[in-house]
Amino acid sequence: MPIFSPDRHACAPSYVKLTKQPIAGGTYRPLANDEDSNACAPSALSGHHGSKLYTQKSAIHAISDNTSIFISGAGTLPCLREMASSGSVSKAEIDNNEQIASSELQPHQPAEQPLNQVVSVCKRAAHTTAKTLSTAGHTAVKATKVTGHAIHTAATAVKNAWHTFINFKAVQLIIKFFRKAYGPWKKRMRFSYAFYAIVFTLLTSAEVIFLQWGVYSEPTYDKSNEVDQTTKILNSVAGQVTKFVSQMYLEQKYQFLLSLFTLAVIYLVFIFVTNRFWIATLLFGILFTVYGTANSVKMGLRNEPIIPADLSFVTGGDSGKLLSFIPEESQSFVNSVITVLAWFICCCIVFFIIDGRRSFIYCSWKRPFASIKNFTGTLTRIVAAISSIALLCSYSWNLSVPGSWAYSFAGSLGYTPSLFDTKIDAQTNGPVTTFLSLAKTKVIEKPKDYNRDTMTQIAEKYSQQAISINNNRQNDLTDSTVVMILSETFSDPTRIPGISFSTDPIPNIHAIKDTTTSGLMLSSGYGGGTANMEYQALTGLSLSIFDDSLIIPFQQLVPNQKNPYAFNQIWNNRYGADGSDAVHPYYQSMYLRNVDYKKFGFSHLRTLDSTPSIKHKDTIDYSPYVSDEEAYKNIIDLIEKQKHPQFLQLSTMQNHMPYTNWYIDNEFVGADTSTGLSADEYQNLETYTKGLNLTDQATASFLDELNQIDKPITVIFYGDHLPSIYSTADQDTENHVALHETDYFIWSNSASASSGTKLDASNTAFTSPNYFMSLAANHMNAKVSPYLALLTQLLEQIPAASRIATETGGISSGDTTYLDMSGNQISKKSLSKDAKQLLRDYELVQYDMTAGKGYLNNTDFTKVQ
Repeated sequence: MPIFSPDRHACAPSYVKLTKQPIAGGTYRPLANDEDSNACAPSALSGHHGSKLYTQKSAIHAISDNTSIFISGAGTLPCLREMASSGSVSKAEIDNNEQIASSELQPHQPAEQPLNQVVSVCKRAAHTTAKTLSTAGHTAVKATKVTGHAIHTAATAVKNAWHTFINFKAVQLIIKFFRKAYGPWKKRMRFSYAFYAIVFTLLTSAEVIFLQWGVYSEPTYDKSNEVDQTTKILNSVAGQVTKFVSQMYLEQKYQFLLSLFTLAVIYLVFIFVTNRFWIATLLFGILFTVYGTANSVKMGLRNEPIIPADLSFVTGGDSGKLLSFIPEESQSFVNSVITVLAWFICCCIVFFIIDGRRSFIYCSWKRPFASIKNFTGTLTRIVAAISSIALLCSYSWNLSVPGSWAYSFAGSLGYTPSLFDTKIDAQTNGPVTTFLSLAKTKVIEKPKDYNRDTMTQIAEKYSQQAISINNNRQNDLTDSTVVMILSETFSDPTRIPGISFSTDPIPNIHAIKDTTTSGLMLSSGYGGGTANMEYQALTGLSLSIFDDSLIIPFQQLVPNQKNPYAFNQIWNNRYGADGSDAVHPYYQSMYLRNVDYKKFGFSHLRTLDSTPSIKHKDTIDYSPYVSDEEAYKNIIDLIEKQKHPQFLQLSTMQNHMPYTNWYIDNEFVGADTSTGLSADEYQNLETYTKGLNLTDQATASFLDELNQIDKPITVIFYGDHLPSIYSTADQDTENHVALHETDYFIWSNSASASSGTKLDASNTAFTSPNYFMSLAANHMNAKVSPYLALLTQLLEQIPAASRIATETGGISSGDTTYLDMSGNQISKKSLSKDAKQLLRDYELVQYDMTAGKGYLNNTDFTKVQ
């Protein structure tokens, strides 16, 4: 029997599809999802939702979200009443439609229709949202159940596998053994604090002695000199270390106890922070053994200990590159240290296992307030850790500050700072004390009369001096390309006493020096200090004016400056960012050059690992470093690529230590006529000299190429320092100045107006790197800035000044070494009144440009007029 009968729904219209007509009134009611069904026919309802309609016990409130029937306002009520009688529509719905129809008959209430539509839309939106959230919730629950089931399955499998494993007879025997042994093991002996104190004292003392041993070197003696055995013993490394320890009894000098105190404080920090004695012992021993080894290697190579600024090599990712600098003769020492460390680590692990005491200071982090013992122990550990760290930080921060508690305490134990020469300071006070003394760097002492008015007067004074100089000069610096070449360790070895060859190692450069402006440069370094010479040549500032604690400006000063000045900015001011470029055929982060050159305003620092990197980077034979010939090719490329003049900086690497038989055909092995050298000295000298000869040939070819370029080009060439291979000569203090003199020349190509110029040797025989740009301006007959005018006048009064250690000529170590134009040492007191005033002005300028308020930045002090 059919559910619906046609005679029961007289109002049902015929199923004729009509065109859409505008809706004049009425309302939509929810219906099944059938677009062609009649609005009043229940059959439409039964056709799609029949089972749902006639099985629900309550009235239908909503059907589908997608379809509805339209019920006209005037003729639908009878139909609805009849549908109500059949149970298809509820009485409430009829009443509702009666109200709607009534409202439609009243023209003055048209706003009800949009309101009902909004309500309907909101209802449908809420329904859709609820349905979506419900679906998402079911999905999440299902996923959680699946994941939980997978985890449970995996855990069960692991558990079953574990039970299977431990049920093996062999495993059961092992478990039983350890269960029986656990009782006695739990009751094992705890090492006493007295035993800890013995280990603490022995290890700390051993590390102090090891560190001190690394700063000494075995002396060498000329075979012609008769030296008694006692003197040899006392001057040996063992004798010097013994003297360092015993001088507290013999001379009442307690530097050994000062070093012992410093290391003890660091050791205590490890103990109280970790609260594990053997772990702290392990860390402390490894740290200072590695530090002592690295310190010893650096002392042999660079003649200086490790300082805080060196840590930038490690933090900058250069530790692997530093390992390549370890010489062959030091490799066996490094291998021995590694063996000792391996045994030391094993011993610490064994003691840690057998020691029943786990915590050095009893404490309980989980239940600190459970008992008085827990509370007291936890509080004691916190206080001990904080106090030890605070003591170490305060001591390190104040050690270099005169009048502070740390400075006074160290002074009472014999501390006499000699930071002008870190080697002397490390040998006198211990390398750890030297390291901590440099932890806080003071840039420069503030001059008493430093203020805005004073600096304004200096700017005006040297502005007038620049005008006076420029009246006699016709050229501009920026009309030429200037190439400043720092040649790694370049210096004529035959000037060193005892060194000679049957053939000239550098004939070409000797010939160049005879025909152009040239002389000797007083270097502040021996065996190292490249970045310091580079800094002074680029900025015109002198290392001798800085505080003794400022050892390497490239690492300690420039990275912290906002706008450091360098001479390349003269070209930048005229040609923009492309006015200057730099090449260094090694790695950019060494000495933080990548940071410093960017601050100086160079467009690029082109290195092996830069972007862009250098194009030419071949080496010679077994040498690990880019050859000078290749380095020069990179400069040629930059000159040919750029249309306008520029300032170019090149720091080479070919002759960098170590020197270990790199070259296959070394004619200087047979040409070496030196006397009184050790076997290592001969090998190092011959390899180094072959490198100089290669540099000599490459430099001559480079200058020939520049002569073929139709652009005015001037080259400033200088060696930065001597290599630390002259150990025999270094024993004689009379040779200290000679070991700090390198070669330099200033040369212009054929296209330059200054081609063939050679300044009077009386004005160029000796100089310092800070004067190079003023010398070049003089050589080029170029106009100068007020700053260059100051350097020009200072050069005439004090030709060379450098901070080196020497005791010759009545000048004590640490004083700045001044040379006259004949190369003789002069004291600061003997300077003329004009020289002293120039030096005073120079100190004010250097303070203002580095640590002061930069009053000169608001003037034209550095601009060429």
